[in-house]
Amino acid sequence: MTHKCSDELHFDPLVHSSAAGLDCPQSYWSSTVEVAKSATSPLCNDINTDVAIIGAGYTGLLTAYYLASEFNIRATVVEANRVGFGASGRNAGFVLKGSGRLSYSQMASQWGLEVTQGIYNEFTQAVERVDNLIAKHQIACEPQEKGYLKVAHNPKALEQLKNASKFISTHLGGQAEYISQDRFKSEFMLHHQSFGALRLNDGFGLNPLKLVLGYKSAVESLGVEIHEGSCINKWTTEHGLHKLITSRAQITAKKVVTAGNAYTPQHFHQAVDNRFLPILSNIIVTRPLTSDQLEQAGLNTHQVTMDTRILKYYYRLLPDNRLLFGGRGAIYGKDASNPIYAQRLKYALNQCFPCLSNIPIDYNWTGWIAAALDDMPHVYENDGVSYSLGYCGSGVSFSAQAAYRTAQRIAGKQIPKLPLYNKPLPKFPLAKLRRIGQWGYYHYGWLKDRYT
Repeated sequence: MTHKCSDELHFDPLVHSSAAGLDCPQSYWSSTVEVAKSATSPLCNDINTDVAIIGAGYTGLLTAYYLASEFNIRATVVEANRVGFGASGRNAGFVLKGSGRLSYSQMASQWGLEVTQGIYNEFTQAVERVDNLIAKHQIACEPQEKGYLKVAHNPKALEQLKNASKFISTHLGGQAEYISQDRFKSEFMLHHQSFGALRLNDGFGLNPLKLVLGYKSAVESLGVEIHEGSCINKWTTEHGLHKLITSRAQITAKKVVTAGNAYTPQHFHQAVDNRFLPILSNIIVTRPLTSDQLEQAGLNTHQVTMDTRILKYYYRLLPDNRLLFGGRGAIYGKDASNPIYAQRLKYALNQCFPCLSNIPIDYNWTGWIAAALDDMPHVYENDGVSYSLGYCGSGVSFSAQAAYRTAQRIAGKQIPKLPLYNKPLPKFPLAKLRRIGQWGYYHYGWLKDRYT
């Protein structure tokens, strides 16, 4: 049974039928923009379109952008809430090439070196694509210095990072730099739980809400219609045409792209139902650090940083010298606002930087990300329905590549023959028990991170 979500009850994709009508989170990002000024009208009249795109986040907007700019195919974008309401406006703003939880050497063992090289190239192009879009459309989203630091949280993880550095440099042609513990602490940050790091040279941080609003402007400049406040209440297919019904009007489309990612309800369409696990992330942002506090913490970089734990922490210094620090949140949406999760993040921050133990927290918010059973994103199409799901935390970058490949496929172009694109997301077995499995995994991860 599904329920509508009220402001008092935090939206949960496995409980509520939609997030329509809810306010955007009071995040640090929302304090930097006035989203209301850019509102678009709901869909009020029945329309016919070649491609209907459900979800006006990174993936949906950029799919419409590439369809129009590269292939002269007009699409219509509908959004249940507001542009920037979902993951695109809530994330930490990390633009990096992510491979899910599979290392590149594991990919090579599973699929061979040629396929692994292809996947690595897709992730590399994803970062470049975001960088190019920002430059082309002059999106003022505060991109920071280049560099992605992966921090070893114990000696075993350090050896794994050394091996990863060698594999990427030797077999994939990438620039992966190993950084010793002493060098990391003296040149980058005085991190009390670091044993060294791996640095990739092409990641960077930005303001994710300003980025998605920049994409919105770029899409609108092409004449593409975006309708906010237009929740799809019913979806039927008749004679090869898709009928998407909102509370006010109906869209008839030849093809549909479902791009809600983790904000897609569990009973939406057979193409995506039970194929992802929505996971809550939690982010805190401190008060701006003084020059003395920056010096005490040895924070000499604004590069994006993530550790090697199973239950990862990620952090970066923002342009105004606030420290953003993120990690897992509650398992159930109803518990999202429980202060214990922000307190745990603050405790973890204090363990990394003890000198910042007394720094106040000015912002705390949550957001859903979509995890795939096989820890890989999938961009897939069948019977005129396309989806892109399972970014596993790297959606700021890979959504751009996924949107481009989705547009190519809709336009009838060949796309690379890679597991990312030629296999559907696997369904979760015993899908109703996903959250119980998640609870067990979190406890396993906590024990493994603490004692191995």
